[in-house]
Amino acid sequence: MTELNIKRSDAITKGPAKAPARSMLRAAGYGDKDFAQPMVAVVNTWTTVTPCNMHLGALAEPVRSGVRAGGATPVDFNTIVVSDGITMGGEGMRASLISREIIADSIELAVRGHSLDAAVILVGCDKTIPAAAMALGRMDIPGLVLYGGTIMPGHLGDKDLSIQDVFEAVGAHAKGDISDEELDAIERAACPGAGACGGQFTANTMAMALAMMGIAPMGAGDPPATASAKAKEAERCGRLVSKLAHDGVTARTFITETSLRNAATAVVASGGSTNAVLHLPAIGAEAGVAFSIDEFDALSRGTPVITDLKPGGQYLAKDLYAAGGVPLFGRRLMEAGKIADAPTVTGKTLFQELETAEESPGQKVVLSVDSPAKKTGGLLILYGDLAPEGAVLKTAGYDAGAFEGRARVFESEDAAFKAVSDGDIVEGDVVVIRYEGPKGGPGMREMLAVTAAVAGQGLAGKVALITDGRFSGASHGFVIGHVSPEAAVGGPIGLIREGDRITIDADARRIDADVDWAARRAETTLRPANKMGGAFDKYARLVSSASQGAVTIEPITE
Repeated sequence: MTELNIKRSDAITKGPAKAPARSMLRAAGYGDKDFAQPMVAVVNTWTTVTPCNMHLGALAEPVRSGVRAGGATPVDFNTIVVSDGITMGGEGMRASLISREIIADSIELAVRGHSLDAAVILVGCDKTIPAAAMALGRMDIPGLVLYGGTIMPGHLGDKDLSIQDVFEAVGAHAKGDISDEELDAIERAACPGAGACGGQFTANTMAMALAMMGIAPMGAGDPPATASAKAKEAERCGRLVSKLAHDGVTARTFITETSLRNAATAVVASGGSTNAVLHLPAIGAEAGVAFSIDEFDALSRGTPVITDLKPGGQYLAKDLYAAGGVPLFGRRLMEAGKIADAPTVTGKTLFQELETAEESPGQKVVLSVDSPAKKTGGLLILYGDLAPEGAVLKTAGYDAGAFEGRARVFESEDAAFKAVSDGDIVEGDVVVIRYEGPKGGPGMREMLAVTAAVAGQGLAGKVALITDGRFSGASHGFVIGHVSPEAAVGGPIGLIREGDRITIDADARRIDADVDWAARRAETTLRPANKMGGAFDKYARLVSSASQGAVTIEPITE
């Protein structure tokens, strides 16, 4: 390809005044040809702390090869990872959502600081995926996201296992249904190697969403992490980002109101993670596009769940890939008129990509809009006395309906987990976990340890769980998260007392309590903020409501 007349990297490579910069770049192995081409950041989230990202160091090599083959120069950077699965249920989980902002910030600083022309971002664990799209939307440079792929299932006897089974085994163990030895066997078998958690949990949900959004190449994220096809997809991504750089096609071409709606449709139609209700508005905000959480509710009313994927269903992401992958799933939505055509980073439109989808004979993972797994989507947005700014109800695998029960109030996830483990929660209870929101946590911890313990005791769907924190993509049951405003800023969830009657009406999209709110507010003193110092306190000062994506930039509103 020919040299571009003007490129961002000219700021460090062109002209007599840039001789010192070129001198240092030459020491790092770059030369005249590299300076003449677009310089592409290969941003990696490789780490040895989690299987989700541990293979991304090796996957970067075919990406670099593709970048060079496309007539561009790869420049490598790395950024941080906080593993949700490893930190779950502990203080470290407070760092997870905060890491999303820091990952996006670090990508921006490295790319803008070195005046690079484009970026390809390799991702695996939960927060790295939305952070990559947020960074591209913020910078509005040519770029794309490559998902490292799902883990393969573990095996115990004839049963496929995922990390969800380990968390739920903890609850079964606490109840006495399985022995120490059985828990140990599940722990050792569930995660056989590289790749992100295997169900339609947050990583696979967001990878699917970015493909449907067009900012990740359709099909590139589908092969499992250990599949031979993954290296070929990585090389393709390198070529694609080079073409985007040469053509000057930037990220906001792909991050639009239409593409965000397509992504949200994929979330509700796949029974995906409630975390997407945080991440898609955040991606929109970074790209200057307003995307309300109410979109999820509107889409869920008219879009059925058309996959049989865990946590609400039977199958794992590797089964979706074998069935025909995200392209087959998207084609079903396209044929039913549930999504709109839009550009993608491959140069083809979304519909052009989906038209070539192939279905494996006899597959049972991807269903149809006419014969779905569930008639309405997997996420609902609730309002009411308890959530004036909204809350998210996950219904995948369960029929939406009504639930009424007595409040069991806990000031932290840890206290709630202990009560569940001790058998203090019974059918009909409404477990309220507060002071776990973006500011109050700080960091909005996920509650998979609690929901999995509930499921492990056979109570999923028989008790309700409500929190101003988050629920993991692997959570299932009658779970309501993101209650806004959160307790730490005076939200009504902070005024609930033990024994209050709470009513949830999913059909009416309401969550209410039989409380004299004015009297209760006059009697209640806000708990002091949970000060942790450093980045945690900085985040607490800056972060917006969960109803606005929990962003640390100015939220975008209608």
